[in-house]
Amino acid sequence: MTIVLGAIADDFTGATDLANNLVRGGMRCLQVIGVPQQEIDLTDIDAVVVALKSRSCTVDEAVADSLAALEWLRQQEARQLFFKYCSTFDSTDQGNIGPVTDALLEALGAHQTVMVPAFPINGRTVYQGHLFVGDRLLNDSGMQHHPLTPMQDADLVRVLSRQTPHPVGLANRAILAKGAEATRAHLLSLAEHGMRHVICDSLNEQDLDVLADATVLMPLVTGGSGLGQALPAQYRAQGWLERITEPGRLSPASGGALVLSGSCSRATLAQVADFLAKHPDGGFALDPLSLSEGDKQWEQALAFALERLSSNAPVLIYASADPERVKAAQAELGVERAGHLVEEALSQLAVTLVNEGVGRLLVAGGETSGAVVSALGITTLRIGEQIDPGVPWTQAPLAVREAPLSLALKSGNFGGVDFFTRAFEVLA
Repeated sequence: MTIVLGAIADDFTGATDLANNLVRGGMRCLQVIGVPQQEIDLTDIDAVVVALKSRSCTVDEAVADSLAALEWLRQQEARQLFFKYCSTFDSTDQGNIGPVTDALLEALGAHQTVMVPAFPINGRTVYQGHLFVGDRLLNDSGMQHHPLTPMQDADLVRVLSRQTPHPVGLANRAILAKGAEATRAHLLSLAEHGMRHVICDSLNEQDLDVLADATVLMPLVTGGSGLGQALPAQYRAQGWLERITEPGRLSPASGGALVLSGSCSRATLAQVADFLAKHPDGGFALDPLSLSEGDKQWEQALAFALERLSSNAPVLIYASADPERVKAAQAELGVERAGHLVEEALSQLAVTLVNEGVGRLLVAGGETSGAVVSALGITTLRIGEQIDPGVPWTQAPLAVREAPLSLALKSGNFGGVDFFTRAFEVLA
């Protein structure tokens, strides 16, 4: 079977975010974890998103993994390719957005692509090439404190220019306001002047619709998930995609409910606080320094979760902490070890508790989600209906459960303040 869209995402929650918007746009979507090593049935699938863990690894690793994903998607004869990164353009001055995009363009023999990180419904907009989170510039949004990819410059043309040797252009709001035909002409003009990468302004959904129309025939587009919701309408206009009823239908959910949180973003910290305010005895905090001393805290967390689950009570295990506490742990343990300890603890809790009957699992944080999915041995996720913008429920078959595991993978910055409680109400 051929597919309409093949996407490569640089982290797990980012992949789910894009897949969610593709489903909302009317595409039946499957998320695969890493490059598939065996044949996958794509009979009723319109889009496949390959979830990598390439956002914060070395440039060489990111490029190699992305090219392997591209090769697999080309074997599925995807009509268009999409490189998905975060709507806050998470990266360093070395990459990985620029180097990966360059490698994909070269492999496809393409000469230009667009960079469309905006996700207006979630407050991510771009104006004159500058990325805003709500009413704040990116570098004043909290992202400047990110432990792995601190974003200290909101000018995306400048940011991307530090990651690639190729010229970076801009399609600003004034161009988009003239419509898709004018935008296509502008992109062509930039290409004739050697502009390989084009940062695109986007203030609202209409801007994304214009960009989708202008770029639907490009071999490769890149950006956040906002563009993903606009593309399916263009695929239908091209005759590539039929209208699908209930593209996000999943099997009924069952089993205990658990929240695991490793994200330290402002949004997640607020969600943790909201959960604890509603369920004062429902949370257990993990600390990297305590985890480094042995298994005692992990065993305490497991016992806490089992007791809560046995009485069908809400349970949250979290390592989310304010920037000062995170920096203190990183200073003593090192950034890599501190992160690894948290990811390992949460992922092994997930495995143990799913074996004990958890069937509804919510995970907050891209790195944490990747670790949990890998530990559970999940290779495919069928994408269901949206909980909040950018976050759907998904389902995966597991040998330890008769019914599929219902799983929500939440990017740290996404979701309303009551997300940790409301998500399970949506699933019910």
